[in-house]
Amino acid sequence: MDELQSISLTNGPVQFAGAISLDVNDDGVQPWRIPADRLDLFHEGLRGSAGQPSGVRIAFVSNTRRIALQLDHGGGSGQFPYDITVDGRFYQRCTAFGGAGVGFAGLPAEEKRIEIWLYQGAHVRVKALHIDADATIKPFDDQRTRWLTYGSSITHCRRANGPTETWPAMVANRFDLNLTSLGYGGHCCFDPLVAMMIRDMTPAPDIITMKLGINCVGGAYNDRTFREAVLGLLHIVREKHTDTPMVICSPIICPPHETAPNAVGMTLVMMRELVGEAVERMIAHGDRHIRYVSGIELFGESDVMHMPDQVHPDSAGEYVMADRFADKVMAKLLAR
Repeated sequence: MDELQSISLTNGPVQFAGAISLDVNDDGVQPWRIPADRLDLFHEGLRGSAGQPSGVRIAFVSNTRRIALQLDHGGGSGQFPYDITVDGRFYQRCTAFGGAGVGFAGLPAEEKRIEIWLYQGAHVRVKALHIDADATIKPFDDQRTRWLTYGSSITHCRRANGPTETWPAMVANRFDLNLTSLGYGGHCCFDPLVAMMIRDMTPAPDIITMKLGINCVGGAYNDRTFREAVLGLLHIVREKHTDTPMVICSPIICPPHETAPNAVGMTLVMMRELVGEAVERMIAHGDRHIRYVSGIELFGESDVMHMPDQVHPDSAGEYVMADRFADKVMAKLLAR
């Protein structure tokens, strides 16, 4: 490309922040939010969600004023928004159409921290990255607080207007955090492999939040196994993150399932009680760094107007979630 230089995606200053692993081949780099070398061990539905890079950013420091990305969305059609933040602040959005790339221009001329937020709702392979021919580039030595969050489609946020308008991204940018989002649409089922992956993360997260329960509404666990599955998840994570501050959230409101029993007799009201009980038992057995927050505090009955399908917050609801989570969870975690 005229007056642009190509930057290595694997052997240079570029980081795929927020990714668990990378699948690298001659066609480029695909970020994953599970281990790419063990994909076949995970449920195919979870693989589908984990290949969508919610919260993943291409991060580096540069004085470039222009950036061009070549992308492959697996032949998918549609419009895919990509966002760029400069020194932690939203700067520009560019939309990829189908298999096309995106280009950002008019960036500040001085050296700055750049994070390109990948579209959260489709698998993507980054084929090439270009910056100004005379620009400098170096790694971003990210010393920010590392925040890991685990959850369902409510955390994945496919319906958000863009990758910086998911509630985890908004919270991360508000507090200048290094985000890893393990929101797996439809597949937050307390998988032991996910628990072990969180346990073994390097570098370790500084704070952990989880929103648990809604993906079990189809009947994955009953009143005998639900609380015990939550306890198993928490104990596996605690094997290495012994003193890491953790906040465990139960499901936000979901009117169709609040009091209507599912196939195994569970309701969301029951699930919230059992998540709270699991956290109480952790505390009773000596865990002084864990706290429970009801999902109703984050998105409740008064917010249903922002839930057109009665399950997922809309774009305005993402802002409600971000504000509530920032106030009721993150501000208190960071004040510890």
